[in-house]
Amino acid sequence: MATYDELYSWAPLELRREVSCLNSDQAIDRFRQGQRLCQSNETDVTVVRCGLDEPVCADIEADLVSGHFCFFYSTLFSKVGLRLPLSSFEKTLLTELNVAPAQLHPNSWAFVRAFHILCTHFGVVPSVNVFLYFFEMKKSTKNSWSSVSGVGGRGLLTLFQSSYKNFKGSFLKIQASSQKPDLLEGFPLYWTQQPNLVGARQLGDLEPQEREHCLLLEQLKTVFETKQVLSYEYQPANLKLYIGLFSDNYSFCLLALTFPDFVVFPQNRGWVCLNKTWRDA
Repeated sequence: MATYDELYSWAPLELRREVSCLNSDQAIDRFRQGQRLCQSNETDVTVVRCGLDEPVCADIEADLVSGHFCFFYSTLFSKVGLRLPLSSFEKTLLTELNVAPAQLHPNSWAFVRAFHILCTHFGVVPSVNVFLYFFEMKKSTKNSWSSVSGVGGRGLLTLFQSSYKNFKGSFLKIQASSQKPDLLEGFPLYWTQQPNLVGARQLGDLEPQEREHCLLLEQLKTVFETKQVLSYEYQPANLKLYIGLFSDNYSFCLLALTFPDFVVFPQNRGWVCLNKTWRDA
């Protein structure tokens, strides 16, 4: 049987030597006590023990008997608030970037989650094109972790942690359960050798509705703290207060996104909505 070094000779030594501390039923049970992995039913996922020497870059070639699986860093659930199953937006983004969940750096996952929360707050369906208007893929060391960063002049979110420490060596090996057989469908499961170095989208690349969403989010004219946005995911009133506190144009953006068929403009220290159809007649 081929060794991990032979199977994954393309990976840097750091990846081939990174194994998980969640390699026993006891360790998995301790982590899952009080820690949600799923949006609804925790039985939707099956967490199996990582092999004692199984590296984070391993794929099904090293474990043909057990079937498909996917590694997720535990910090994504405990600090970033990721929940399974992944949303359509998250799956599409991973596919566009051509990276597995563990391959995308936790700071980048924080951008993804905070962007998702902001869009949901404004009633906007999260879009990969809109996300990639504000963020772009960074060049990284060959076959190492992939990251996205904010596009210059289009600030929307701050870095979650300036130095994200202690996430390596703690990842979960997740499989689909019989209750949710499609849990791991629609995105790359395993570390890829060629992530897509996706550049920033330009407004001319986008559909009309996507352009409107980009411009409206820009109208907030605020770079929000990712950590704060994540902390208010399930506190809509506090999130509204936080966004309104730092953005003078919050009311404008909320009205414009709530009434897409109207033009919103300021008047007498307030806002007026004018029906686009009436205006264009």
